[in-house]
Amino acid sequence: MSNQELPIVSCDDAEPCASAVMREPLTAEQATELAKVFKAIGEPVRLRLLSLIASHAGGEACVCDLTDAFELSGPTISHHLKVLREAGIVEGDRRGTWIYYRVRPETLRLLSDSLAPATDAVVTA
Repeated sequence: MSNQELPIVSCDDAEPCASAVMREPLTAEQATELAKVFKAIGEPVRLRLLSLIASHAGGEACVCDLTDAFELSGPTISHHLKVLREAGIVEGDRRGTWIYYRVRPETLRLLSDSLAPATDAVVTA
């Protein structure tokens, strides 16, 4: 996209300028904590595991269903699930010999909210 194609954002007294802060940005501490979560899902196997868990009926999946989706050993899958669990992205319950994992929606909401624009800018041509 060339500079000539960029939308022009108008600012006047009736509307706040697009560069005005509409909500508080992350603090250094919040950014450090959120970076740990983003790092956990920044690995392809863990991102796939998260997607597989979220895609299962009822929003939870048995570890026995997850291991078959990868050409990795059980201990490797367990390690990746542990990283996701420690980052607060998933939680698990032991049922007999298996652990059932589910996504923690509040964590995903926090990630999404931290990157979402505060408001939509008014664009004029």
